[in-house]
Amino acid sequence: MWQKSLPHKISSTSDNDEANTGNNKKIIRRDTERQRRQKMVILNASLRSLLPVEMIKGKRSLSDHMSEAVNYIKYLKNKIEELSVRSNKLKELSDFSHVLGLGCQRSDNNLPNRVMVHPFWDGVEIVITSNVNEDGLLLSEVLEILLEEALSVVTCGSTKANERLIYTIKAKVNDFGCGLDLQGLQRKLNALVMSSTR
Repeated sequence: MWQKSLPHKISSTSDNDEANTGNNKKIIRRDTERQRRQKMVILNASLRSLLPVEMIKGKRSLSDHMSEAVNYIKYLKNKIEELSVRSNKLKELSDFSHVLGLGCQRSDNNLPNRVMVHPFWDGVEIVITSNVNEDGLLLSEVLEILLEEALSVVTCGSTKANERLIYTIKAKVNDFGCGLDLQGLQRKLNALVMSSTR
């Protein structure tokens, strides 16, 4: 009788081992998932702390926070590019101020015309300095060159400093597929303003 019941006991023990193994795997999976969720909560809290309050106000879901984070990164990238352009412009204007300052010590008519071209958002900003009493510089010729380079003028203004005129022209690119050669454009404009002094 004892010998007949032995296989049943062995089988029962084996079933218990399998059940315990299955339970252990479930426990491990639950712990892993719990740890993953805890990490996500921590990361989400860290992400929220980096975003401006107005961007996540009224938005609770993680997907909303992720979307706003992407928008914020794009915003910061644009601001960095804008500040870089401003920094370059200030440096160039500082160079202009130095040149104009030298003009106070000598005749301003002896200062050469000069052109500076640098990128500005979806186009370029062009700064041209020339003598006030000089009639040779024709803006129409400058605009003609810009049209040849597939550029459309957005704004054009001028200011006077120490008997010098400073023109500031902002133009946008009409055809991005053509590409824009800033150095080539600056060479053309420099050649134009230099020829107007002769």
